Amino acid sequence: MWTFSKLSKENMDAIGAAEGKLGVTLIAFSEEGTKYAALGDDAVKEVKELEKKLGLSLVALETN
Repeated sequence: MWTFSKLSKENMDAIGAAEGKLGVTLIAFSEEGTKYAALGDDAVKEVKELEKKLGLSLVALETN
C-alpha cells in the first residue's frame, strides 16, 4: 500500500526548493520494498503517451 510520506522539515525544505526551481508541485509517497522498473526510451515514451491519454500519472514498478 502506498501512503503519503511523513517528511522532516529538512526534507520538506528540500522538496519546496526543488518545486520552486522546477516550477512544479511534487508529491511524496512511501512504500516499503518498492523497486522501480528500469525502462528503456521506447517504454518511457509509451508510458508517457498512456498518461496523457488517461489523464493520470503512472509509476512503473518491478513485479518480481
